[in-house]
Amino acid sequence: MVMRLSALGDVAMIVPVVLALQQQYPQLKITVVSRPLHRSFFKTIPGVHFYAVNPEHSKSGVFDLFRLYKELSKLGVTAFADLHDVLRSKVIRTCFKWNGVPVASLNKGRPERKKLTALKPKVLSPITPIVERHAEVCKSLGLPIALNKVKLLSGRNMSDSVLQITGVKKTKWIGIAPFATYETKMYPLDLMEETMQLLLKSKYRIFLFGGGKHEAIQLEKMAAVSESVSNMAGRLSFDQELELISNLDLMLSMDSGNGHMAAMFGIPVVTMWGNTHPYAGFMPFGQPLSHSLLPDLKTYPLLPTSIYGNKVLPGYSDCMKSIRPVTVARKISEVLEG
Repeated sequence: MVMRLSALGDVAMIVPVVLALQQQYPQLKITVVSRPLHRSFFKTIPGVHFYAVNPEHSKSGVFDLFRLYKELSKLGVTAFADLHDVLRSKVIRTCFKWNGVPVASLNKGRPERKKLTALKPKVLSPITPIVERHAEVCKSLGLPIALNKVKLLSGRNMSDSVLQITGVKKTKWIGIAPFATYETKMYPLDLMEETMQLLLKSKYRIFLFGGGKHEAIQLEKMAAVSESVSNMAGRLSFDQELELISNLDLMLSMDSGNGHMAAMFGIPVVTMWGNTHPYAGFMPFGQPLSHSLLPDLKTYPLLPTSIYGNKVLPGYSDCMKSIRPVTVARKISEVLEG
């Protein structure tokens, strides 16, 4: 049993690990415990079962969590992998441990993270990626996996309902996800619009991804520049969005969930980093470091200042402006055209 109860991007990052377990230990019955929305990630993986956590369990009340444990224990669990390591998952794994089930939990590497974001002395050195930390959990349960041998998810067939919105593919498709949880991780929208104009000169088809009413309004304005740009926010179900993402030729993403969702299909992902950094371990799975675009570190030598993007130093809020639109467009063309 594998548990991860967090946001879309975090759960997308466990997909390569679940695939590796399924492919390298075909005799295993694997149950993924997560939020209902995340079922779509795993539904095409043979032999993998999904257990959706009901909303009342997210309150972290002791009785709710104990009830959840009782439900999970009925599934015949013989090993429990806590890939979240928060209060809720700790309670569940402790219950399993008390009842003789082997358990293992994620080591988040907090000391290494503190060292990476320390201002003085600044030591810019990569720490163990989160996906490899997930693999270490499996190894401690006696199930070592080779992530370099995993076969990622196949592209999904495009349904008629999606094709009615996207049209038939006649050129290369680029997804752009310009938003992130924190503004420090977002490329300024005016510069993103400049980037789009450069990409449109190469006749690429662009799809904009986001969520929520406010983001949808902003994306609709961005899409108005050309018939080759479409706003997908609010127009697709989550399953349909994954269909489209799995058929992209490239995803341009911030340090956010859309990059991880594209990566689980093996789609090339170009990521943009603000006050965070790919060395923190959250680079999309299977993507080379050369696909990461960073601010000018000579101008902003103290980066990264944050692991999650929730901390910013005075004078560093505009660091992403040092990434020029022409640099972004050239990187995308380089990845797409070779």
